[in-house]
Amino acid sequence: MSVSETINCDVAILGGGLAGGLIALALAEKRPELDVRLIEADAQLGGNHIWSFFDSDIAAEDRWLVEPLICHSWQGYDVKFPRLNRTLDAVYNSIESERFNAVVRAALSPDQIIKAQAEHAGPNRPEPSETALINHKWHYDVTLKDGRSIKAKQLIDARGPGDLSSLECGWQKFVGMAVHVPGGHGLERPIIMDATVEQIDGYRFVYCLPFDAETVFIEDTYYSDSPILDEAAVRERIIAYAAAHGWQTNGGGRVETGVLPVVIGGDFTRYWQSTGADTAKAGMRAGLFHPTTGYSLPDAVRLAAAMPRMIDKDGIFFANASFKNAEAGWRRGGIYRMLGTMLFHAAAPDQRFRIFERFYTLSPALISRFYAGKSTWADKIRVLSGKPPVSIWSAIRALSGGRNLGR
Repeated sequence: MSVSETINCDVAILGGGLAGGLIALALAEKRPELDVRLIEADAQLGGNHIWSFFDSDIAAEDRWLVEPLICHSWQGYDVKFPRLNRTLDAVYNSIESERFNAVVRAALSPDQIIKAQAEHAGPNRPEPSETALINHKWHYDVTLKDGRSIKAKQLIDARGPGDLSSLECGWQKFVGMAVHVPGGHGLERPIIMDATVEQIDGYRFVYCLPFDAETVFIEDTYYSDSPILDEAAVRERIIAYAAAHGWQTNGGGRVETGVLPVVIGGDFTRYWQSTGADTAKAGMRAGLFHPTTGYSLPDAVRLAAAMPRMIDKDGIFFANASFKNAEAGWRRGGIYRMLGTMLFHAAAPDQRFRIFERFYTLSPALISRFYAGKSTWADKIRVLSGKPPVSIWSAIRALSGGRNLGR
């Protein structure tokens, strides 16, 4: 049954996932005078996810935003490849969506979280005249599926990806399972990549997070040409991986699945416009995710931490600033799209692991900057120099294929 009600507010955020929830959290902390409404159709904010990040992914001045969310931290992590085993000294952290949901709800009042699905959202446009454009203060209208409507001075759309057909993508897909190992699993720190496993469906590796002495979260990940995920088959491989390590489990806990784009090229402006040109956006909808890893947490934190300063712009200027911020991120991502091109077009699927195997021989500082999306020009030269892990002719053909790497 629909209801007829209009909610007026300062800021409406569509989508209570990572990006939208972090923005709501930042505004609640730094701009409590604003009436912020977070609109999410699901019962739990953040969905069913584990987000992980290195300390170096987050600027020191932004740490306040993620500190209350962290569930697990470890000093150091391991990578394993056929010709390389390495331990790197970096702090690694994980956030579970249950904690995220609890912290965001504690920061907002119950009426600020609206459980509903948005059917339409967009600007209330002024008449197309110069005088009107100068004098009109934009506001945004949101129509909810249950019949309610929202009028907001600012609107931020964080409802997930736009039209990915405007981008050229490979895919990172995974199934993760938390398994209980009676007597203990023996892991002291995470294994970020174990690529000693059989190479199936592209570049395959297993990722392990030791949540406690008897619980390990095992994620089986594929850099694949196809977004199709055979969850049942991957679950069987996870159980086999556990057994191969002597982890005789007696059942598991949470299960997480995902398919993330690994962006190689495309038309960013068309991607942005696919979900409306005149609305501010965040997260995947804004294209704010690492082109190679698909991870969005570092970008989501940077944007959310800046939002209390940005939010006072008039609607059209705020939307334009949102686009320019995302477009600048796209330009900075050229090196990562180039690596993705080499991964998917220069290496045979069962040889893709060699690109990461060589990458992990590089300096820890360079690796940290790569994950944070802050690679320097010297980093870019170092990543591409030296003996290539794939055929030089294959690499040249891939990189000269006319793909939009830099726009």
